[in-house]
Amino acid sequence: MSAFVGKYAEELIKNAKYIATPGKGILAADESTGTIGKRLASINVENIESNRQALRELLFTSPNSLSFLSGVILFEETLYQKTSDGKPFVEVLQENNVIPGIKVDKGTVEIAGTNGETTTQGFDSLGARCQQYYKAGARFAKWRAVLKIGPTEPSELSIQQNAQGLARYAIICQENGLVPIVEPEVLTDGSHDIKKCAAVTETVLAAVYKALNDHHVLLEGTLLKPNMVAPGSDSPKVAAEVIAEYTVTALRRTVPPAVPGIVFLSGGQSEEEATVNLNAMNKLEVLKPWTLSFSFGRALQQSTLKIWGGKKENVAKAQDAFSVRCKANSEATLGKYTGGSAGGLASESLYVKGYKY
Repeated sequence: MSAFVGKYAEELIKNAKYIATPGKGILAADESTGTIGKRLASINVENIESNRQALRELLFTSPNSLSFLSGVILFEETLYQKTSDGKPFVEVLQENNVIPGIKVDKGTVEIAGTNGETTTQGFDSLGARCQQYYKAGARFAKWRAVLKIGPTEPSELSIQQNAQGLARYAIICQENGLVPIVEPEVLTDGSHDIKKCAAVTETVLAAVYKALNDHHVLLEGTLLKPNMVAPGSDSPKVAAEVIAEYTVTALRRTVPPAVPGIVFLSGGQSEEEATVNLNAMNKLEVLKPWTLSFSFGRALQQSTLKIWGGKKENVAKAQDAFSVRCKANSEATLGKYTGGSAGGLASESLYVKGYKY
């Protein structure tokens, strides 16, 4: 058998399967200190630890929200933080049957000699860090690879570098008890049409799964976090049903049925768009051997952030908004979202060119 079956194999399979429970999804709350600073700046709140803690506490203690989540991705600082009354965030999540996860990459660096293409760094002491995170209660990890569409991009070099990087990360995680979320994000930047995005996404995913196989990764103990297949940000929009058809087709052609779940990134879509597109995929009547769910950051938090505005008196109202988004996306994983949870804020575009996490 090609897959590495280590001492954590059963646990990896169980946790990956649980995270992929239909009706549940992942909150990505793993923004780096710099990125969360931009979010806080948008509501005129200072980027200091107490404010970062307050935002995460608002999300993790939101009544009626955690029942729609199976996992939360944390940044290293957040993994060790506590609520204002002294309870570790990890315990808050565990008590609500939400598995804590951890971002383990160290961001992207440019590949010299390419047109701005990147590879992801973070291999230094990755195994040791995974051991520490496991001890702290994390049971899954995230590593983001970024590819761009251009006249000659993504290059073969960029595809191979990122596929190999994701596979190496994945096997190191599995050796240390963490379910790896494999995230090859094809950026939406550009004026390409949906067919071009579909072709690139299929090529990238085929390379990623070849690399995962070569590195002996146990697919049953992994999750995939891909982009949705959509036209470029400078192209006319298409209907959710079209995005659904192209996306599910690309995945059916490239993602083995051994993978228990696919959790989409929102990639700068508005909150409502991301939910409607996920719902359309789950309504498609074709064989889908994996759960199709969400791992949203901006598309779960944006309205909440704006309503909160850094003020204690707005916490309950902000938590209500968060709960509405969690429920909407839970329904979308079942193909049962009927719309109508979109206030004006939920329809705002969250697109940022060349987005850095």
